[in-house]
Amino acid sequence: MGGAHRAVTGLRVALLLLIGAPVGLGAGLTALAALGWQPGLGGDLSLAGFAQALALPGIGRSLWLTLLTGLGATLIALALSVPLSGWLIGRAGAARVLAPLLAVPHAALALGLAFLLAPSGWIARLLAMPLGWSVPPAWPLPGDPWGGALIVGLVLKEVPFLLLVTLAAAAPRDIAAEMAVGRSLGYAPGRVWARLIWPQLYPALRLPLFITLSFALSVVDMALILGPSHPPTLVVQILRLLMAPDLALRVPASALALVLLGLIAGVVALWIGAERGVASLGRHMVRAGRRGRAWPGCAAAGAALGAGLPLLALAGLALWSVAGRWTFPQLWPEGPSLARWGRVDWSVLGTTLGLGVVVTALALALAVAVLEAEDRARRPLRIGALIVLPLLLPQIGFLQGLTSGFLVLGLPPGPGAVIWAELLFVFPYVLLALAGPWRALDPAHLRAAAGLGAGPWRVLGRIKLPLLQRPLMAAAAIGFAVSAAQYLAVLLPGAGRVAVLATEAVTLSSGADRRLAAVYGLLLALLPLLGFAAALVVPDWQARDRRGAGDGA
Repeated sequence: MGGAHRAVTGLRVALLLLIGAPVGLGAGLTALAALGWQPGLGGDLSLAGFAQALALPGIGRSLWLTLLTGLGATLIALALSVPLSGWLIGRAGAARVLAPLLAVPHAALALGLAFLLAPSGWIARLLAMPLGWSVPPAWPLPGDPWGGALIVGLVLKEVPFLLLVTLAAAAPRDIAAEMAVGRSLGYAPGRVWARLIWPQLYPALRLPLFITLSFALSVVDMALILGPSHPPTLVVQILRLLMAPDLALRVPASALALVLLGLIAGVVALWIGAERGVASLGRHMVRAGRRGRAWPGCAAAGAALGAGLPLLALAGLALWSVAGRWTFPQLWPEGPSLARWGRVDWSVLGTTLGLGVVVTALALALAVAVLEAEDRARRPLRIGALIVLPLLLPQIGFLQGLTSGFLVLGLPPGPGAVIWAELLFVFPYVLLALAGPWRALDPAHLRAAAGLGAGPWRVLGRIKLPLLQRPLMAAAAIGFAVSAAQYLAVLLPGAGRVAVLATEAVTLSSGADRRLAAVYGLLLALLPLLGFAAALVVPDWQARDRRGAGDGA
């Protein structure tokens, strides 16, 4: 037992060095840069960087847009997830339907949505015939100055995530019995869910909501494709300063990164404060006894819209990638063309695939080590804060500082730095995806193996891992999807030397060649979807092969 405790201590130290230390190093160097000191350049510590940052043209508007799009999208996504999760409860295969929507990287969805909303996109073409348009309308989508297109894109990405965590929180409860009790009191099923059951699930949803809120306030790739540009959201303003040739501009950029961190912390604090008021209002509504009015079909319509728009966006990507001549207001292109596929740099696909495989393998091995160490020590590692920290902090708030820290440590920009940076974000999702099935494993199997003389390593290799093959593959698929979606974690630590599908798709989104951008966006969307397909199909194939071998014997 003493050896197991020493292993747990060693693993905790390793996680601190691999995950916690890089985040702390990056955030610390970003704070120093905001105060005027940079590695290799030196400088005097002062608050001049903050004054310079807050004096930038349009910075007030950028702050307002960040708050409007981030908080607005999260509130809308939360409001939509409540009735949709109630409608999905008890429906077989709900998680399997949500997984592909979650797998689509942000840049791919944003690119498809941009094609859909553009003045010459499908929506405008559908309206052209009844309205008599012969030229594209002059609407400002995407990139409207109010951030509407960005809010739509964020909502489409956030709703499936919130639905999935809500279904996971509801899984241990007897929802059918609770619904029966509520309906016996005269409430419609939707009211039972929204007023009686969902509020009891909310404590388990708070952390995912804060992660969602932090993401919405600091997302870069979707803001570059769908968001306004003059002025942009705050995170895009920071990125422009960081990528400028003048290194002195990194001081106000780092200052703005700390401002963004403070903005996120302030919004989270306001959210926590508002919870009491909302809870009081909810209790008042329940005590009032009003049964409300049922709106049949609304949840189903919302689900159809929430799933239909992403699918339509992906269909648009696929069509544009093979479109020949396609003039407005024609609904379909005149003929197919594979010319743009011949211009693809396939090494970019190989780099994306290679990084995803390596990072996912490392994250999966680390997650298995953590869970196995907990089993052997018979106590948790208590690393929750360490896991959540990279997801709660804005990436731009520490990744540039981490890039400078890598240089100090002798790790130059390139694939090695990118792998380490991606691991910070892939590992938490892999561990969270695997922890539930691992801890739910029937201990009777393990006791039986131990009773037959199998040691801990043999039990792990012959019992645990084969029994957990499906969850392991699902966790790997999630990890690969997270890796493929990374933009800043490649752009900053890679310093432009590492090109992946996400970075190329975002770069091409601002160009004139819509077809080539669609090709890269489609490839970016397909890679994670193929990973989830493999996670669903391969275990079934292997189980069928084992049954066939058993029958033959």
